[in-house]
Amino acid sequence: MLTGCGGISLCSENHPKASHDKEGARPGQNPTSAPELALVIENNYHLRFIIHHPTHTVFGIGMFRKILFWLHLSAGVLAGLIILMMSVTGVLLTYERQLQSWEDGPYYYQPAPGEQRLTVDQLILAANRTEGFETDNLILASADDAPFIARMGRSQTQHLNPYTGEIYTPHSDSLSGFFADVRSLHRWFMTTGEARSTARDITGAANLLFLFLLLSGSYLWLPKIFTWGTLKVRVWFNPLANTTAARDFNWHHVFAFWAAIPLIVIIPTASVFNYSWANTLVYTLAGDTPPERSDSAPSIPQDEPRNAVSLDVLASTAQSYSANWKTLSFSLPPPGAQNVTFTLDEGNGGEPQKRHTVTMNRVSGAAVAYVPFTDQSPGLQARRWVRFLHTGEALGLAGQTLAGLASAAAALLVWTGLSLALRRFMRWRVRANNSASEAAAQRIS
Repeated sequence: MLTGCGGISLCSENHPKASHDKEGARPGQNPTSAPELALVIENNYHLRFIIHHPTHTVFGIGMFRKILFWLHLSAGVLAGLIILMMSVTGVLLTYERQLQSWEDGPYYYQPAPGEQRLTVDQLILAANRTEGFETDNLILASADDAPFIARMGRSQTQHLNPYTGEIYTPHSDSLSGFFADVRSLHRWFMTTGEARSTARDITGAANLLFLFLLLSGSYLWLPKIFTWGTLKVRVWFNPLANTTAARDFNWHHVFAFWAAIPLIVIIPTASVFNYSWANTLVYTLAGDTPPERSDSAPSIPQDEPRNAVSLDVLASTAQSYSANWKTLSFSLPPPGAQNVTFTLDEGNGGEPQKRHTVTMNRVSGAAVAYVPFTDQSPGLQARRWVRFLHTGEALGLAGQTLAGLASAAAALLVWTGLSLALRRFMRWRVRANNSASEAAAQRIS
């Protein structure tokens, strides 16, 4: 909820007239010959601006602004707690990649001078020694001390010493498990099975309401009268806001101002993960056609190509296409496949512009296609940008930090917005009770 009242807080229909102002002007005094701006703190709550004009005093927010304000408030109350949950978990996930790399420190091995790595084929055989484990995806790192990573699906991972083939004993995974739980809460309330679909619908709808709050709040944030006095209490903390109510009102505007730009990126990109129409829209805006999902039956396994080149040779050739590669990843080709595609990553794993692909022929050992990021289809480029702009990783550590700060600001926006809404409700209750008491007294009299 990006504003506690309709913009500049000229809400005379909701609050009694102010009894004093900063300059000492009193309501009811004759207007001066020149406009006079007086900053009023009413009931230590809303900061209100009154213009004394030679002919009239300006109050009111307009019908459109009033309707938009109530829609804004209603959307915030309806989705506020879910948005708060997503914001807080977003903060916790800010440096997930770096913290997990730090936790994996015991998997790094300093080789002796002249010690040679095992081949990719040998490392795959070593990984598959574990009962029930069959490698289908691999990650090689350019760093000499980095482990070889073998994966089976999305949930099972093994780290191997690339020089000895030793399978490292998994560490406690305290951080990995923690981040997995936080991510599950962030996306679908930690539900499992079919319940995830319903949970995803709820978080997706709350995210769309968050987008509405951002857009409507941006309009309501605008002061009705543009002066430095009306703007400064919206862009920075007001020392005169010396009560919790005044502080919440001021903070609501300040954090909205500074977080608006990153949030206008973070919020819409989240919709792409929840809705197919949003994913299609990304491709359409990029002037491309979204890829169609294949519903065909699995292909019949074929015989392996004769004289197939080893994966180690293919990986070495793929690495030659980038002098700055940091990791090389690929999925094992299905039986009978003629080609295998490698992904060269020159960044931190979350920078799509630094990821390129090389497709190698398994028989000839020659490159079939080298596709740097800039040569990929516009739709695919846009979709990959969307994925990592949401977390800020696309812009490196600075982007992650900005996304984390924006998420923290979003949590404060929800907190202050709900506080303002609760106070408004309590004032309404008091007025309703007072009106009922007065009516009863009149009937008795």
